[in-house]
Amino acid sequence: MPHYLGSRDLPRDGGERIGVLLVNSGSPDSASARDVRRFLRGLLSDPRVVELPRWLWLPILHGIILPIRPLRSRQRYREMFDAGRSPLLLLSEALRAGLEDELAQRLAAPVSVAIGMLYSSPSVEAAMQGLLDGGARRMLVLPLFPQYCGVTTGAVIDRVGKVLGRLRWVPELRYVTDYHDDADHIEALRASIAAHWATHGRTSHLLLSWHGVPSAYCEKGDPYRERCHATARRLAEALQLHDGEWSVAFQSRFGGGRWLRPYTEEVLESLPARGVHSVTVACPGFAVDCLETLDEIAVEDRARFLRVGGTRLDYVPALNARPEQVEALGRLVVAHARGWIGAAAARAAGGFPRIVSGS
Repeated sequence: MPHYLGSRDLPRDGGERIGVLLVNSGSPDSASARDVRRFLRGLLSDPRVVELPRWLWLPILHGIILPIRPLRSRQRYREMFDAGRSPLLLLSEALRAGLEDELAQRLAAPVSVAIGMLYSSPSVEAAMQGLLDGGARRMLVLPLFPQYCGVTTGAVIDRVGKVLGRLRWVPELRYVTDYHDDADHIEALRASIAAHWATHGRTSHLLLSWHGVPSAYCEKGDPYRERCHATARRLAEALQLHDGEWSVAFQSRFGGGRWLRPYTEEVLESLPARGVHSVTVACPGFAVDCLETLDEIAVEDRARFLRVGGTRLDYVPALNARPEQVEALGRLVVAHARGWIGAAAARAAGGFPRIVSGS
């Protein structure tokens, strides 16, 4: 017999809340080899992330990668952790709190915002259960991946679906599957880069670096590459950049095979030979900063660029909990929750009678 998750009744005051579930990939609970191994096991076991047949991939994962890679990665994670938690977790929580405050000001309806991680704590299941226990019977799922990709957004939909399959009381559900060309999001990115330039001065080139995926995924129909390039074009236009003043690249390859190109490290290594000795790097696909931005770009790639003749590499932090991102996501939630808001507000105000025992 299947095990179903319970959910409490609506609050005794009759209130019914809208729940907003933010989802990110996650991060190890600590920099220990054990926690790094646990995180990588969850990430790399997901068929959305690695599409090889399980009979081929799992022996490689458990026999070669997991015994070795955590030992190599833990030092990088140790340098990133602050007060025992990773930057991704801390920044995601700050974004969650900021969005909840923003929605409380924007909406008459009661709204709760929770953060869930695909491969670490707090889990998607725990976040959803918390929203349900708080009275959410309508839920908007907002993956913190602006550009749709099966590896990320698709994995979120899979995980939420598994949780729904265990619920006795399934909420009404909506997804924000993509916001790569949302005008408010583009403006938030533009304002972030413009503010960085106003403070630190402009460089001669802007490199927009995105997390890579195997090329085969896009060749089979995943729109991720097109979404990244569309965001880049909109952002370059908003910054009034000309051709040659900006470019697109893809970072964070894992293993062999052909991934989306050009590769970020190769682009950076080629720039000084083209007369570009100062570069600004931004990563618009990352809603909050993490190892791939704070270490891979801001430390490793900066050192690589300087070694080949570059003189300056500036990393523009992710939007994190900047007011522009909080406001943009707030408008996105309002747009997708249209139709829910009036009903939830009316119920919270006592406008809809509840059926009580014996009536």
